[in-house]
Amino acid sequence: MSTKNKMHSSEFKQDAVNYYHSSGKSIKAAAADLKISASSLNNWIQNAKNNDNKVSHRGSGNYSSDSEKEIAKLKKELRDKEDALEILKKAIGILNKD
Repeated sequence: MSTKNKMHSSEFKQDAVNYYHSSGKSIKAAAADLKISASSLNNWIQNAKNNDNKVSHRGSGNYSSDSEKEIAKLKKELRDKEDALEILKKAIGILNKD
């Protein structure tokens, strides 16, 4: 089963948990039916147990507040600038060797 880094919607996750509970199947069997890993389904089931049987889901790029979104944007900009600085340092080092 190769589900390498596949993102699932919150609806899919909730439906998967509901399917598991209604099917009476084991986690492994239900996951196989849904073509997902048993560990993913188990994580979603545990998540739902901790949240009144609702799978909480914050997908990639979803932030709980505007300030978190701004912080993430600034962190990305900082990483980009640091990467550019490293490239420039390497280029200067190469040019100075000549």
